[in-house]
Amino acid sequence: MLALAAAAFAQRGTAPRISPAEYPVHAVDGTTGIGAEYMVHSFSRGDLTYLAKDYLVVEAALFPPKDQSLEVRYADFILRINGRKQVLLPQPAEMVAMSLSHPDWRTEPHLEMAGGLGDHTLIYGAPPPSRVPNDPRPQGPPLPRVPQDDPSGIDHPAPMRPEELVVEAALPEGIRNRAVSGFLYFAYTGRPAAIKTLELIYKSAVLKLK
Repeated sequence: MLALAAAAFAQRGTAPRISPAEYPVHAVDGTTGIGAEYMVHSFSRGDLTYLAKDYLVVEAALFPPKDQSLEVRYADFILRINGRKQVLLPQPAEMVAMSLSHPDWRTEPHLEMAGGLGDHTLIYGAPPPSRVPNDPRPQGPPLPRVPQDDPSGIDHPAPMRPEELVVEAALPEGIRNRAVSGFLYFAYTGRPAAIKTLELIYKSAVLKLK
């Protein structure tokens, strides 16, 4: 199943910024510059933003020296929470995609996307509120529905689904001779509020994300 997901969606990463200094956190490993930003659970592209609630998401960028190439490998990254010896390794983006496209595999994790429509906010993927049978209390107005027809008459392409974007925006592995960036996904089911310190380690470089 992972192989099918990998074949369906290609990893293209995100658009690298001008330099490592453009990221909230940056460091150097030898002659390679590294930039990073802690995204908590979110991954995005353009106007699309999704949540992967079972993962901590970090956007990482690598800047090889001019006229030199660099091999990008997930195995070179680890995430350390609250200074613990036990660390987290990046998970394959295809694994994250499968968990997002099949939320029924687990009972707790789910994906949410919020977006605006006029004066309303729409939430996609949130679990329905529990309701006691024959509960006489009012349950509130129904959520607004997206209109089926665009009055402008212009056909808009369907937005990229979360399981597509999570793979396409992942940090691409392989040999690179220019700056590359993308998201890393670390499996984590705890509360983000419990994280006091967070470090992304790339080879000898330590980037303090929090």
